[in-house]
Amino acid sequence: MANNEEEMQCGSMLFKQEELQEMSGVNVGGDYVEVMCGCTSHRYGDAVARLRVFPTGDLEITCECTPGCDEDKLTPAAFEKHSGRETARKWKNNVWVIIGGEKVPLSKTVLLKYYNESSKKCSRSNRSQGAKVCHRDEFVGCNKCGKERRFRLRSRDECRLHHNAMADPNWKCSDFPYDKITCEEEEERGSRKVYRGCTRSPSCKGCTSCVCFGCELCRFSECTCQTCVDFTSNVKA
Repeated sequence: MANNEEEMQCGSMLFKQEELQEMSGVNVGGDYVEVMCGCTSHRYGDAVARLRVFPTGDLEITCECTPGCDEDKLTPAAFEKHSGRETARKWKNNVWVIIGGEKVPLSKTVLLKYYNESSKKCSRSNRSQGAKVCHRDEFVGCNKCGKERRFRLRSRDECRLHHNAMADPNWKCSDFPYDKITCEEEEERGSRKVYRGCTRSPSCKGCTSCVCFGCELCRFSECTCQTCVDFTSNVKA
């Protein structure tokens, strides 16, 4: 009972009451605050959803665009793509919440406070260790055609998109988060694949400068996969 009370208190203390009072669909639960959100496509109209904000800085969206939609635990970037937004990759401006009856971009709300703090913390942590945050590009293979698609891992959002793709045994080309592609699209040439963004050597095959074995940028506290669980356990220890 005491643990539940502590969790509720944690959720209620994320934001001041006046910061949320005019937002639509506010729900305080456990260790998160949930609000109604959405993204507008000029072609398909508004896709509505529920956004959860966690004290770790993680943002999680459950889509409610149609009664049969089962997309949940989406990153804002993935929700932006799912909604059919034409100018993707700008989720901070394209995903909105309702405040006082008006659509307001996430970038102009308090809801990104913990997300921004988490990003700054990661940067400070790596600077204090005398190292620059560097994750080389990775490839994920399509379950249908076997072609490999490139994922950049320069930000927490990009790391999460790659993490989710790797965790999905049925991932396919049409799930690619950056562009709408099909299995008919050509795979990157082998001569191009060797360039994966290492800061030490452009054609590096993997070194301590570009291969990460777990950090706050690419591991997620709410994820139950073994790599994330092990990392979280080690950090708490």
